[in-house]
Amino acid sequence: MYKQAIVIRKDLGISSGKQAGQVSHASVSAYEKTKKTNPEIAQAWFTEGQKKIVLKVQNESELLDYFNQCKRAGIPCELIRDAGHTQLEPNTLTCFGAGPWDEKEIDKILGKLKLL
Repeated sequence: MYKQAIVIRKDLGISSGKQAGQVSHASVSAYEKTKKTNPEIAQAWFTEGQKKIVLKVQNESELLDYFNQCKRAGIPCELIRDAGHTQLEPNTLTCFGAGPWDEKEIDKILGKLKLL
């Protein structure tokens, strides 16, 4: 089974709508990366129902730590930076998407994080 995980910072104080937009960017970006590097996994995930979870971290440092752990494990992932048109300064790191990838491998790294 495959799933995608999106990890978002909670220290930014952004609205629910802004969070939803950032999470959406992360989901699409990570899927596209997986589709380029592992098209069979992307297709299997899509066919299985596109399982995904949204998790939270406390700050940018924690976000980057988990992102780098995922990258080192070979999980396709993409960092999201806000354009700065509304609530945040330009280039603010908000979240990252990981996968779709093997559910057990994602859980090894991100399984301790709490759901958003």
